[in-house]
Amino acid sequence: MADPPILHGRRVTLRPLEVDDFAAWQEVRRRNGDWLSGWEPRRPVGQADPARDRKAFAARCTSRRREHQLGTGYGFGIFVVASLVGEINLSNVIRGAFRNAHVGYWIDEAQAGNGYVPEALVAAARFAFEEVGLHRLQVSIVPSNHRSRRVVEKLDLRCEGLAERYLEINGVWEDHLRFALTSEEWADRADALCREWLD
Repeated sequence: MADPPILHGRRVTLRPLEVDDFAAWQEVRRRNGDWLSGWEPRRPVGQADPARDRKAFAARCTSRRREHQLGTGYGFGIFVVASLVGEINLSNVIRGAFRNAHVGYWIDEAQAGNGYVPEALVAAARFAFEEVGLHRLQVSIVPSNHRSRRVVEKLDLRCEGLAERYLEINGVWEDHLRFALTSEEWADRADALCREWLD
C-alpha cells in the first residue's frame, strides 16, 4: 500500500492524521486531558507533548506514516463530518504465523455514547482482515474502563480472559481484559456487522 487508506463507515471517516490536523487534535486532546489520562500510558520523561508542541505532533504523524509503509501499524483519526472526534490505531502488527494487531482507541468525551467508536472498529476490522490480511485483532481494556468495555460488548467480541499487570497505565501496572476477533469470526459475522454499523 503506497498511500495510507481512507476508510468509511456510515457516519465516520477514518484517515491518517496530517500535520495540518494539529490545531484540531490539540484542542480535543487538551480539552480531554483528564478524561483520557486514567486510561493511557504516561509520556516518557523529557518527551515533548504532541498536544502542545507542533513539532512533536509532526514527528508523530511521520512515525505513523512510516509504520504504514513498513506494514507495522495503521493509525487513523476518527472524523464525523469534518470534525476530529478521536483516534483508532492498529499497532504492533506482527506478520508471519501470528498475523496479529493490537487495537487502541479514544474518543472525545463530548462525543462518547454516540456509537462512533464501534463503527470505527468495524471499519478498521474490515480493513485489517480484508485488505491487510491479518488473522487476529486484540483489544485490551482496563476492567474499570466501562465505556471502553461497552465498545467491545456492542460488537460482541470474544473475551479471552484477564492479563494481570499487563500494561503500565498512568504510572500503574494495570490488569487488562483481552478481547479478540479472528478472521474466521470476521468471515462469519462480517455481513451482519457491516450491515449494522457501516452500510
